Amino acid sequence: MASVAEWVEGARLRTLPAAIAPVFAGSAVAIGHDGFVLVRALLAMGVGLALQIGVNYANDYSDGIRGTDEYRVGPQRLVGSGAAAPAQVKRAAFGCFGIAMVLGSGLVVLSGQWWWLAIGVACVLAAWYYTGGRNPYGYRGLGEVFVFIFFGLAATCGTTWTQLGELPAITWATATAMGLMACQVLVCNNLRDIPTDTKAGKCTLETMLGDGNSRLLYLVLGIVAVMCLVAHAVVMGWWTLLGLGALVFLVPAIRNVLSGAMGMALVRTLKLTGFAELAAGIGLYAGALIGA
Repeated sequence: MASVAEWVEGARLRTLPAAIAPVFAGSAVAIGHDGFVLVRALLAMGVGLALQIGVNYANDYSDGIRGTDEYRVGPQRLVGSGAAAPAQVKRAAFGCFGIAMVLGSGLVVLSGQWWWLAIGVACVLAAWYYTGGRNPYGYRGLGEVFVFIFFGLAATCGTTWTQLGELPAITWATATAMGLMACQVLVCNNLRDIPTDTKAGKCTLETMLGDGNSRLLYLVLGIVAVMCLVAHAVVMGWWTLLGLGALVFLVPAIRNVLSGAMGMALVRTLKLTGFAELAAGIGLYAGALIGA
């Protein structure tokens, strides 16, 4: 039972910010262009949550059967700890992907943006092949690239497009901020796991960069994300500077990373990083509502 509780806590830290923040941010752009549609925003949020939960299950299954979690530091995994059978976890992953496809189809029908079905399929495939299949891209140092594309650009721009039917130029800066902060979550997670991933033969961007360069990457991602949040405010109105509320969590997170935090200390930093992304998205949304 302890392993299950730890898994839920770890999944919560990774899932909620990455699933919800881009929807708030994309909706902020829609509000600024008088096109916000609550039902579509809620559907987009449901898609994001289902995909993120599915990714957690899929990673748990794939890493577990490969033995990658044998030396894991931090919240335990279901398969790696023996708390659940691999087949059960795999079914849970595909069940979540199915829910995401159903909700996404409803969003496509309401918005009339049929070509987004292809984007949805690509998101599901990216979620599974991150650690699944014979040649998972997460084991080739490409995790951050796909996180940025699918949980940053696609999630934020998709939220805006399915509400407005168009994509204002500022959406790209907004989506970039969300994508970079999502990447920070992954960098922090993989930074913690450099020693254990090296033992298990898992090649992440962080095992290739090394400890020091990975910490520098975390800092650079945060700085550029904040610059994108400011760019959003310049175009969409100064109230959206509320998105900079993310700094309440991001500054101590960066301080922890740069000070050389290791192991469980990085688990706490991971939590701060997730809260920073969530605060940015909610801040943009709240600022857009006030400005409107």
